[in-house]
Amino acid sequence: MKMRFLLVLVLSTIHISLLAQYRLQKIWETDTVTLIQPESVLYDGASKSIYVSCMGAGKIARIKTTGNILRTDWITGLDANKGCALQNGLFYTAEPTAIVVINAKKVTVTKRIKVPGAVMLNDVAIDAKGTIYSTDTRAGKVYQIENDNAIVYLENMPGANGLLTDGSDVYVLTSTTIEKVSKEKKVTQIASGFESGLDGIVKIAENEFIVSNYKGLLYYVNSNGTKQLLLDTRDLGLMSNDISYNPATQTLYVPSYKTSQVFAYKVIKEK
Repeated sequence: MKMRFLLVLVLSTIHISLLAQYRLQKIWETDTVTLIQPESVLYDGASKSIYVSCMGAGKIARIKTTGNILRTDWITGLDANKGCALQNGLFYTAEPTAIVVINAKKVTVTKRIKVPGAVMLNDVAIDAKGTIYSTDTRAGKVYQIENDNAIVYLENMPGANGLLTDGSDVYVLTSTTIEKVSKEKKVTQIASGFESGLDGIVKIAENEFIVSNYKGLLYYVNSNGTKQLLLDTRDLGLMSNDISYNPATQTLYVPSYKTSQVFAYKVIKEK
């Protein structure tokens, strides 16, 4: 009995250590008037700037990694724009029923890729081959777009929201779970039991992620299913929408749609 107790204690200690690997330290926050209802942010290592998808204004803004504003109207004339992606000089953002493609150098909209049957497209991700993925939150689907043709890639994904491409794998956030989808479309659940409202996902290390819940929660998640609540800002009225990450500086960028702000946090690994 004593040996069994010691074994349980050791396993519990290991479990706790896995859950206590990281903490967040706030670096800066933007004011509450310049950015209008940001739903998604995207760090760009090439320009060392952050694109901010201001859903409430139908605009894309750009800010410095210090939080200072570069442009509030980098692109205008969008419709309820949400998640973003950037690859080979092209910037992508999701409108409710189309993916908008923007030439980042010329700062012009080049086209809108219509997604037949879409209800509310949300996040966007692109793999190394240039294949585009977009979630439809209200329909519980994930679309795949190649050569401007959109097809249903996955169904039965309740509240499908955040996306992350990692090699040949695609990570999909449902409202309460993290699903890993292989090249062969095998779906494996990585973690579950979250409060409803998962929004964004970033990879911070091999098999390690940070996940946001738009209600104001940020989690650390390991691919073995363990998770740790890093931050809860619900009492402050702050949301945590579609996040982005700068691996070079270990900085997490978090938009708060409700308060029209973007926050930057240092991701610190405990020793």
